[in-house]
Amino acid sequence: MFSVILSTASKYLLPLLLIFSFFLLLRGHNEPGGGFVGGLVAAAAYALYFIGNGVGEAEKLLKVEPIKLIAVGLLIALLSTIPSLFVGKDFMTGIWLKNNFPVVGKVGTPLLFDVGVYLLVLGISLKIIFSLAEEDK
Repeated sequence: MFSVILSTASKYLLPLLLIFSFFLLLRGHNEPGGGFVGGLVAAAAYALYFIGNGVGEAEKLLKVEPIKLIAVGLLIALLSTIPSLFVGKDFMTGIWLKNNFPVVGKVGTPLLFDVGVYLLVLGISLKIIFSLAEEDK
């Protein structure tokens, strides 16, 4: 059943929820939050959009296959573990840049790992959501 109110609201809520998920991602490498929670909020934003506008519109808006998000997320998370080995530290030890950035704060391999987890969780969640929605047709 199509709802004009839900369709319109989801178009306005999607960007706000994506910005909030990005905030959670950036906050998470120093405080609670991070890639997992941010990815879930982003997936919930797309799920809300899909409920209001249909799975076809949500897939068009995403512009990338969820499987590609999963692959890129795994690759980024894996690549974030390698710099510690080149520096001679233990596997997955955090390597930080010396400069602080205005919005992000400290940047290092934990943030890169969180970005990988964010994309991985977003991709897996959307793949499940879209697959279940297409089975209902």
